[in-house]
Amino acid sequence: MAHRPDLAPGSPAPGTPRIVILNDNAVADGGTAVLALKSARMLAARGYDVTFIAGDVGDDGALKAAGVRLIALGGRHLLDQAQRRAAQDGIYNRRLRDLIRAEITASDTPDTVYHLHGWAGVLSPSVFAALRDVASRTYIHAHDFFLACPNGVYFDFPRQEVCHRKPMSLSCLTTNCDKRAWHHKQWRSLRHAVLHRAFDTSLPWAGIVLISDAMAGGLARAGLPSRLFRTVLNPAEPFGPTRIPAERNRKLAFIGRLEAGKGVELLCTASRIADLPLRVIGDGAMRAQLEATFPEVEFAGWRQPDEIGAMLGKARALVLPTLTPEPFGLVAAEASCSGLPVLMSSAMLLSGELVDKGLGLAADVASPETLARSLNEFMALPDTAVEEMSRRGFERRASIANSAESWIDGLVATYRACLTG
Repeated sequence: MAHRPDLAPGSPAPGTPRIVILNDNAVADGGTAVLALKSARMLAARGYDVTFIAGDVGDDGALKAAGVRLIALGGRHLLDQAQRRAAQDGIYNRRLRDLIRAEITASDTPDTVYHLHGWAGVLSPSVFAALRDVASRTYIHAHDFFLACPNGVYFDFPRQEVCHRKPMSLSCLTTNCDKRAWHHKQWRSLRHAVLHRAFDTSLPWAGIVLISDAMAGGLARAGLPSRLFRTVLNPAEPFGPTRIPAERNRKLAFIGRLEAGKGVELLCTASRIADLPLRVIGDGAMRAQLEATFPEVEFAGWRQPDEIGAMLGKARALVLPTLTPEPFGLVAAEASCSGLPVLMSSAMLLSGELVDKGLGLAADVASPETLARSLNEFMALPDTAVEEMSRRGFERRASIANSAESWIDGLVATYRACLTG
């Protein structure tokens, strides 16, 4: 969503005096939580009255220090509970539902807007039941596909392929697509059936916030009505103040978790086939195995943003060989606005937009050989073409993300829309 000059940073927009943000937790342990917390802090800094309802036990005081009222419900993440309790609470947590209802009853006003971010780890589908009475002022943020797909990613993990089935169809229900086990898929399907009842789309919900237009097809496939869709691109900021001179460099880079779905082993194999230098920034369960198998690849581990910027200074492109149809790639957006072209897996939903905007190329991740060809195709580009991609991204002549301020502007404009209707 474009920057709104009428919504000046530092001053609340008329008609939006109170915002309630709901999320599984109050600790930045993943992308969804990072964005939910970032929005709370930035909205409070602009002078909005912000309440953050967290399903967990809360934070270390950081939200209070930022001027945000925190309500911690005291729940626990499903992975931190005994199996039977997790199975029950994950499908429908009545205690948390009742606590949220009580807070709404006590504090709701006609100009309060509710914004639900993550719910699948702690809050459960019961959060939708708690929000029903304020549906017309409630937005649900689709950071992933859990509103539509039982496993949240439209990916068949045992077969390592993108899933094109209709969610909750007979074909879906009888397919073991789960990354862990068949009984997990059965549990996810049961939870999804409960979600469908709790998130009744015949109610006047304010909207579903998409992080890219490319998500619309996947959400609509599950029967979610397009009249609810509102797109607000995620925020991304460069790794540093100066442009990465990609056109001078020859090394490729990867940033991310070292796990199967991210395609890092595929990339290591492809870089070996293409005889191209590769630096891997990140950590995960596969690191030791990858280091032993690919001694020619540099594995740098997790790094702070300023360190990442310095390490990318010698890269010609960031490669994201992700196998799943992820709706957004934060590191891709950060790299692009830092001046680094991106080779993005064609499975990722933003790959087409990235190519159309001249910020990189789509990579064929069907096999190590096809990915190696994509790597060589990019490396064969003239330096002038690489420099143009670099400058286009760094100068934000084209972008796949908002700046932090324009992101908040977009959220505020969305909030105001449901109040002025």
